[in-house]
Amino acid sequence: KKEGLQQLMLQHYEHLLVPVDGSNQAEHALLKAMAIAKRNNVSIELLSVIDVNQYGSFGNVTEGSLLEKLVNDNKGYLQTLADQLKDKYDFTDTNIHVRFGNPKSVISFDFEKDHPVDLIVMGATGMNAVNRIVVGSVTSFVNRNAKMDVLIVRTDSNNKLLKSTKN
Repeated sequence: KKEGLQQLMLQHYEHLLVPVDGSNQAEHALLKAMAIAKRNNVSIELLSVIDVNQYGSFGNVTEGSLLEKLVNDNKGYLQTLADQLKDKYDFTDTNIHVRFGNPKSVISFDFEKDHPVDLIVMGATGMNAVNRIVVGSVTSFVNRNAKMDVLIVRTDSNNKLLKSTKN
């Protein structure tokens, strides 16, 4: 038993996935993931998933110019996050990815088909309370269904509960 415990304590993650959605919690999860990546000397796969179904009531989302704008906006956001990690923390090993689809399935199942993942680090919630009731939490789904470890971040870097988890 002692040997097994020692191996757990020395757990080494090689492939970190950090899905972000623009929420405060997701960005705190990224900071904690960066600390894990630095300790393990590995890169971070930074992912934004565009759920085209959420744009259904706004017309034809498959129109080329709208898709291009969504992709460019998401890439810009991810690049801003990667630049912040570089400028503030001297962390440069970040790869950015934008995917289309249902965030639950992309994060839990699809992304790892193209990129190995052994740890997903994500915020406890990025949605407001009403959306969580209607569509369910992406984090809850990922936590129940992903084949790899999932670290759910509920606190900031000082281990203070993030505001959006207090409801």
